[in-house]
Amino acid sequence: MSEIPPFEPLRLLTEARLDPLITAVLLLAAGLYFWAVRRLAERGVSWPRGRQMAWYVGGLGTVAIATVSGLAAYDTVLFSAHMVQHMLLAMVAPIFLALGAPITLALRALPSGGRSVLMAVLHSRLAKIVTFPAVGWLLFVASPFALYFTGWYAATLDNELLHELLHAHFVLVGAIFFWPLIGVDPVPGRVPHPMRVLLLVTTLPIHVILGLTIMSERTVIAADHYNSLGLPWIDPLLDQRVGGGLLWASGDLIGLLMLGAAVVQWKRASDREAVREDRRLDRLEQQASRRAAQQATDASGPPR
Repeated sequence: MSEIPPFEPLRLLTEARLDPLITAVLLLAAGLYFWAVRRLAERGVSWPRGRQMAWYVGGLGTVAIATVSGLAAYDTVLFSAHMVQHMLLAMVAPIFLALGAPITLALRALPSGGRSVLMAVLHSRLAKIVTFPAVGWLLFVASPFALYFTGWYAATLDNELLHELLHAHFVLVGAIFFWPLIGVDPVPGRVPHPMRVLLLVTTLPIHVILGLTIMSERTVIAADHYNSLGLPWIDPLLDQRVGGGLLWASGDLIGLLMLGAAVVQWKRASDREAVREDRRLDRLEQQASRRAAQQATDASGPPR
């Protein structure tokens, strides 16, 4: 561990390592998505390229940067590198994966038996509980505090299995929170647009509080691990403060972008609803006019 050189941007390439398990999962996710898109294409149905780019580049690409690039080589060495990884896996990747609409794609591409199974899963009690907005919100805002202010984080630094499970936890919790809010796939737990905005607004102070708390800590989180590395080119406490600052800044930035997107979605939905309401009122007015005309004709009686 002491042989790891000081971090610099070029290390993202030179220190990259292909983790067999993560690489297999990424290739499987990419392959299944590609198969579904090709299956639709064989039926003459095109799948939006924007959705494909969101899945491959924004979603799987972000996971790859966080877990198999040189960033992963430093995630147990630098708290700041871990924090970048945390934000990528918990906030960036889930958003783009949701925008890829894989559930909608699967429902269109799978044979009838597969669609029935997927629909049964989506309508199961477990899915409704997991995607209930309060559950996703609580997991999203509370688990980072539990991670960094208990022995959980320290345990993941020295146990490879726990370390990989932590990565999966970040992505899963981010998906549980963001998927219903983005509202692309027909998942349970979707709420009206005002509630989506409210949920996002309430997460913004959490990143500030957690980031400032980490920055103000006078002791190193997981001190035994970081101090045992004995790296002469890094001060663990200073690096921890950098990590807290990254969480504060990037968390609020991504949260504000998501909030802006939610407001735009709300406005568009309101505009569509207004158009539908105008059409409904026009139809009612036309029907009333026809009835009035018919009544006038009936009242005038047959011609003499």
